[in-house]
Amino acid sequence: MVPVRLKTLFKHCIQAGVIASAFLSCLNTQAQTDGLGSWNIVNFKYNVNSKWSLFGEAQLRSLLFYNNFHYHEYKGGGTYILSKNFSITAGVGRYSTYREGGNFRTPMANDELRTWLQVNMTNALGDVQFEHRYRAEQRFTSANGYRNRFRYRLAVAAPIARKNNDKIYFSIWNELFLTNEAPYFERNRFFAGIGYEFSQNFTWQVGYVNQLDYRINDETGRNFLQTSWLFTFPWKQRKSLLQYLPQ
Repeated sequence: MVPVRLKTLFKHCIQAGVIASAFLSCLNTQAQTDGLGSWNIVNFKYNVNSKWSLFGEAQLRSLLFYNNFHYHEYKGGGTYILSKNFSITAGVGRYSTYREGGNFRTPMANDELRTWLQVNMTNALGDVQFEHRYRAEQRFTSANGYRNRFRYRLAVAAPIARKNNDKIYFSIWNELFLTNEAPYFERNRFFAGIGYEFSQNFTWQVGYVNQLDYRINDETGRNFLQTSWLFTFPWKQRKSLLQYLPQ
């Protein structure tokens, strides 16, 4: 069981996240869907050796609860571990956004090919693990042509309980989306949830996503129930719960 001081830290993190999310939502100047949508993730990771790993991920999202499906993506890439606390990742993916008002309503609002490079920095304070993720994206969109985007995510994760050899953990993160063109700020995305490590190869995670769009040019929606199925092969001794965060 996690020490009392860590529970206090979790409580403060949740309170800060909720307050920040509510504040950012109040600043929203764009009309977004207010209903609870669904956000579904399937992620596969293959550990090649102690330095290299490969991943593939697919996502399906809806503006209402498993209705009005309007977005899907699939992507893959590789990660190289530079040192204990640093890694670099390269990836490529296809991102498709449909119009609102139905399931996969056409004509599409945006069809995008995206590549990216990112740097991850991790550290720990006791059982609490922190991640700083810096990503530079190159976006080839049907709606707006070529665009650059820069993302920064701060994440916190820690175990909260154990059952036999399995582990229940808590994670919270916030991500900023920026561009190199005015008004520069595009989006803020906040997540809080829990995960359960069922086995050495399978982990399930569920949580709440709040998304604020300042300038919408792709996927829309404000509130989501996010569910993730995460598979790892072959399994190696886990070094960080942060490996379970979505790509």
